[in-house]
Amino acid sequence: MKKLGKQTVKFDNPPQIISSASVVGNKESQGPLGKYFDQVIGDAYNKQQTWEKAQMKMTEDVVNNALDKVNLAKEDIDFLLAGDLLNQIVASNFAARKFPVPFLGLFGACSTMIEAMAVGSILIDGGVAKRVVSFTSSHYQATERQYRTPNEYGDKYPPYKQWTVTGAGATILSNETGGVAITMATLGKVVDLGVKDPKDMGSAMAPAAADTILNHLEDSDHSPSDYDLIITGDLGQVGKNLTIELLAEQGCDVSKNFDDCGVMIYNSKQKSGAGGSGCGCSAVVAASYLLPQIMYGNFNRVLLLGTGALLNPMTFLQGETIPCIAHAVVLERTGHLTEGIGRPAIQDSLATKIETTKIEDLS
Repeated sequence: MKKLGKQTVKFDNPPQIISSASVVGNKESQGPLGKYFDQVIGDAYNKQQTWEKAQMKMTEDVVNNALDKVNLAKEDIDFLLAGDLLNQIVASNFAARKFPVPFLGLFGACSTMIEAMAVGSILIDGGVAKRVVSFTSSHYQATERQYRTPNEYGDKYPPYKQWTVTGAGATILSNETGGVAITMATLGKVVDLGVKDPKDMGSAMAPAAADTILNHLEDSDHSPSDYDLIITGDLGQVGKNLTIELLAEQGCDVSKNFDDCGVMIYNSKQKSGAGGSGCGCSAVVAASYLLPQIMYGNFNRVLLLGTGALLNPMTFLQGETIPCIAHAVVLERTGHLTEGIGRPAIQDSLATKIETTKIEDLS
């Protein structure tokens, strides 16, 4: 690997994604992308006693699902990389205790999934690991009562507020042949333009997203047109529009190929404010929608960003502004199909003439 410019790493032997999986709640399954998700939990409790335990179970399940898709055992994994929004990232920590694998806990708020994929790629291209699982999760009720108000309170929902996705996503990165390669990673820096309203995450995170996009394009000597899609993790409609405006002010036009996972995951009838948010938002959209689209050739090269607001309830009460961050990875089609990416039910509609590569054939 080598460093490009100030913030970007280009991989000499690009790590490849051999499997991905998602678990979502009922609301997410009823949205525009519902048919792509692997597993839907029955209710917010997920057969557990608390919402936090429900999230832990989702997190554990999504890792097992990703492993099962390609017939890998827990012991076949070299590292687990994960984090979430709960205090001390307990959903990830408690899920990781079920796996006898070295674990690196990460926190980048809602950018954590992309951070984990970037760090995992560095480990693999650096020869430290052969296979790495990157995963994360979020849960509407558990997150709402930690960061905002008790669920019983019935707080008003302004149109710019976003809905925390109940979902967990996982990807298995490997030095083996996979369906999608991670060719570059751009690590973001903390950006704070003074937004204080914790309900307006889109406005707070948009400057960080714009900063990372600009730095990635400069470091890589690419232009927006070099990508079929530039997609952010959970800016919502407000943050998406603001990011496009901020980039346009710098002479960078992304209006033709820019989208956001938080905008895509819900429809207008679902009363979700400006769209989805949470660690699980980018994780489930990437794992079950975006990766199959790339593998089957609907996209060839995608710039995927995770955006995170690095606050907690105490900093808000003390009047602090909201520092934010955005990390990015470049996802590229390899020309191979792997059984681990995408639900069998949607594979026929996406399939091309590329010969399927079974996991047992990988070298």
